[in-house]
Amino acid sequence: MADKKKKKADEAAATTADGGGGNGFVPRLKQRYREEVIDKLKKEFSIENAMAVPKIQKISLNMGVGEAIENMKVLDNAVEELGDLAGQRPMITRAQKSIANFKLRAGMPIGARVTLRGDNMWNFLDRLISVALPRVRDFRGIPSKSFDGRGNYTLGIKDHLIFPEVDYNKVDKSKGLNVTIVTTAENDEQAFYLLRELGMPFVRRGQSS
Repeated sequence: MADKKKKKADEAAATTADGGGGNGFVPRLKQRYREEVIDKLKKEFSIENAMAVPKIQKISLNMGVGEAIENMKVLDNAVEELGDLAGQRPMITRAQKSIANFKLRAGMPIGARVTLRGDNMWNFLDRLISVALPRVRDFRGIPSKSFDGRGNYTLGIKDHLIFPEVDYNKVDKSKGLNVTIVTTAENDEQAFYLLRELGMPFVRRGQSS
């Protein structure tokens, strides 16, 4: 009886921790986290409190558009395309300082950024893993060395056209972007385990990325 109560309490804590709690459709990857990954993390790292189990906090997408210095239309296109693949409206990023050699002045718009949380975050991560990355030519996995020492992972994507949400016929040119996955993990080891169990296709040891 006590075990059942504890399990129920853990499930409730997990629902709160991963941004759940509402009725309706639950993203597939969020469900996997709740039903499979939490227990694996607790066992692997001897975590007793469900609230202390590492989770994904947010995902940030950043697209730099240097050409915007001379052609603002390129930036407008980037904002629209990033919005299409993210599922929500991005914000414009601006230069922090002036660089005379590049004709760049502080405050000039040079890119677009969007931060995903909740179900939007889970849906994007699922599409990234199951749809977008497999479309990369000669894909063999993503590097496992791109953690920042604090449990966060950044993936550089060279061509945003791997996302099917972007209409190829409307794109002027392919663009790169950075995907930063922010977790509550205490260290990179926990974050790697979390992302791997969610399906992130890391390059196997002994293989080159």
